[in-house]
Amino acid sequence: MNTTAKLRYERPALKKLTAGPMNKFGSRTELQAVTHLEGAAVKDLLAEFGSPVFMLSERQLRRNYQYAVRAFRTRYPRVQFAWSYKTNYLNAVCRVFHQEGAWAEVVSGMEYEKALQNGVPGNRIIFNGPQKSRAELQRAAENDSLLHIDHFEELYALLDLAAELPRPPRVAIRVNMDTGVYPQWDRFGFNYENGQAWNAIQRIVASGRLTLVGLHCHIGTFMLSPKAYALATSKLCDLAYNCRQQLNTPIEYLDLGGGFPSANVLKGAYLAGGDAVPSLDEFAEVIADTIQKAGFRPDELPLLILETGRALVDDAGYLLGTVLATKRLADGRRATIVDFGVNLLFTSYWYDHKISPAGEFSHHTEETVLCGPLCMNIDVVRESVTLPLLNAGDQLVVHKVGAYNLSQWQQFIHLRPNVLLLDEQGQPHVIRQAETLEYVQQLEQVPAHLQAIQLP
Repeated sequence: MNTTAKLRYERPALKKLTAGPMNKFGSRTELQAVTHLEGAAVKDLLAEFGSPVFMLSERQLRRNYQYAVRAFRTRYPRVQFAWSYKTNYLNAVCRVFHQEGAWAEVVSGMEYEKALQNGVPGNRIIFNGPQKSRAELQRAAENDSLLHIDHFEELYALLDLAAELPRPPRVAIRVNMDTGVYPQWDRFGFNYENGQAWNAIQRIVASGRLTLVGLHCHIGTFMLSPKAYALATSKLCDLAYNCRQQLNTPIEYLDLGGGFPSANVLKGAYLAGGDAVPSLDEFAEVIADTIQKAGFRPDELPLLILETGRALVDDAGYLLGTVLATKRLADGRRATIVDFGVNLLFTSYWYDHKISPAGEFSHHTEETVLCGPLCMNIDVVRESVTLPLLNAGDQLVVHKVGAYNLSQWQQFIHLRPNVLLLDEQGQPHVIRQAETLEYVQQLEQVPAHLQAIQLP
């Protein structure tokens, strides 16, 4: 007797596929409604927390970090990630990465204090950046933090300060170099090619007041060339080898900085982000291979530190918003006005962010200019994007906004909104409350003679 349950019949459904008008890149077929994020309904999030609202996925944050660690540690035995605070320094985001094992990489006294308050031990904080006050240098040195020296003035200040400290501060120098990428990032640190980096190293070692433990570089941002990292790694290895051979000073770690790209689409790019961006495995392969061929003995292989930010957080962030109105511009183009602008979405200056409708939509599409609500002509989120014919009240999802928007957003004309973290069980948590006028004005003071006004 056949006990197999009879499969339920479902009639086939046909859905019209609208590719949209042709342009120089071909047709677009990616338009799909995004009604839920990590199981949470977009309309429910907007109803409960207001529009617009930022949302970050804890599940995706952890998944990204674990993938990055796996990509490097399967190729090189000693790897340590340090979370780049400037990329997104909301405490909840930082603590997710610290729970996963990341150190902290900071570039200001403010970020340094945030890292300490987030429970990061001083000796697990890397202090970068071109501006460090004497008090900040002293606090970091007393906490045994890793101080990355950016210029000779900072080196002289540290040498002077070290005379007053019970132990020599642990330091590294920042190195800039030609990696074949234009424009060359030569603003941070000491130059490799003209000998300035080696000069700084010799002064540190000769002083006897500082302990040189590392070498650091940050060759650029949104880097698309693994070969550039191979060249940077090779030059750091050369400096490290010469430190050991000529100065009898072994280098404990090489810090390759950040700069790894996300899958966002750069403005003017021919290919979509997923097609143009190398994987972290490709970067890991060339970096690990270069170090292992540099001549280090197995017991002297340096710790590899990576300050990855954008590649870990960008695709975990979303911005949810609402259409305010539509209109025709003077040249006939359709304009869609939404309740979020460049004050919240700073990266819209760099990227053509993917925009998805959050509900059912018409299959008629049209090229539109997506404008924000600011009373500024530059408030354009997308200069041109193919969208369905949206109406006031329709909702949208902007993808891959986790990096830099929440550290570079502006309080301008409108108050900044709630930021949510969707935990691994799909439950939303407010990790930064929406601003109020009282909050924005709390640092203002009005002189006595301006207290009263009388209008004619």
